[in-house]
Amino acid sequence: MIIQEFAMAMLWKFMRVAKYSKTAFSPKVKVRGIPTHSRHSSSKSVPSDFAVNTPCSNTVELLGKAYPQDDYSNVTEKILSKVGKNLHNKKHHPLWLIKEQVKDHFYKQYTGRRGTPLFSVYDGLSPVVTVQQNFDSLLIPQNHASRRKEDNYYLNRDHMLRAHTSAHQWDLIHSGLDAFLAVGDVYRRDTIDNTHYPVFHQMEGVRLFSCHELFSNIKDGEGLQLFEQGHRTAHKQECHTMEAVRLVEFNLKQVLTKLMTHIFGDGLQVRWVDCYFPFTHPSFEMEINFQGEWLEVLGCGVMEQQLVNSAGAQDKIGWAFGLGLERLAMILYDIPDIRLFWSEDERFLKQFIVPHIWQKIKFQPLSRYPPLINDISFWLPSETYSKNDFYDLARTIGGDLIEKVVLVDEFTHPKTKKVSHCYRIIYRHPERTLTQDEVHRIHQAIEESAVRELGVEGRF
Repeated sequence: MIIQEFAMAMLWKFMRVAKYSKTAFSPKVKVRGIPTHSRHSSSKSVPSDFAVNTPCSNTVELLGKAYPQDDYSNVTEKILSKVGKNLHNKKHHPLWLIKEQVKDHFYKQYTGRRGTPLFSVYDGLSPVVTVQQNFDSLLIPQNHASRRKEDNYYLNRDHMLRAHTSAHQWDLIHSGLDAFLAVGDVYRRDTIDNTHYPVFHQMEGVRLFSCHELFSNIKDGEGLQLFEQGHRTAHKQECHTMEAVRLVEFNLKQVLTKLMTHIFGDGLQVRWVDCYFPFTHPSFEMEINFQGEWLEVLGCGVMEQQLVNSAGAQDKIGWAFGLGLERLAMILYDIPDIRLFWSEDERFLKQFIVPHIWQKIKFQPLSRYPPLINDISFWLPSETYSKNDFYDLARTIGGDLIEKVVLVDEFTHPKTKKVSHCYRIIYRHPERTLTQDEVHRIHQAIEESAVRELGVEGRF
């Protein structure tokens, strides 16, 4: 169990680097929008245009397509309301600024033979993907912990809201691309605090090399090869030569070090930590020393050759990385709370209206409003219970008024062996002072819904 949880945690680190299941969809929910017909369209964004309607019973309509519900359906209306917001494409939004900085760096640093950008950018791909795209294409085992309903938003057994932009890797490589950045909103059921949100934004980078591209600048490199029949070790895959892996790894680390130095400034200290990801090997986490503190900023590695081969690029070897836009923006601009990225308060947004994307910005905090704290205790049901079920329920009811939820006590009755959880919910509005009355109403609704939806026994 410990190994399984560790593997899941490491996979989600790569994806982020940021249950209401019984009533997940209302049969009345209909989400309208323009579908993305071309998966390689680089600039068209999925629009946000939501309406309540009544399509066929037991289906949800999202971005112009109907999805039948089944026992895996667990997307809430709260999450559906975020689909199509496309914060990364809203001009002058802090996430847009980070995206544009990374894009500008890659465009200028890496050009083809004709002087055109080597990397193509895709920032309008639909967030609705198949389970095959999100997991199978990335070689993630059927029994891997990262597939659990407790951690993902499923439309049904076959479709879901992407948990990472890696879901587009296979398709883009299969289309013939060998250097690209994919940017978009990703969705994950998670804990509630100032650095985690069920919707965040990720950038995926992929670069593939032919034998000539990798070895052409190496002295006496004519006889070097990409592949061999060997053994998998901690340092390479069984089909890769050590020379090829070392060069790909060197290029990857050099590219990412240049990127972070460009964003955070000269003299930036960087270190690499070996880790495990299912679809790269060897794999690394990149940490930067920012203001005296080591901070993880992204995950990366040499792509699994089986993935590359299945996408039709059997004669190439490559690397991939994934970084979280919120993570970089919070560090660079000193933004203390991830909920602020969804704020429409002009006091927040106007701070990022600057004449050029590289202008230095120091976020000026909005007034710090006082928190209101309430606890909730209940006996867990005998059947399977997940903390993420309760977190998702609390978010659905309390929304962004909830700053943090912490499990503060866990108790097992000595005689009945029943297990009790006590959660501390911290309410704080980022833009105004909350009243005791409105918090009491929300807290009471959470208590009632926990009993009704999760089958818990209240100790209120």
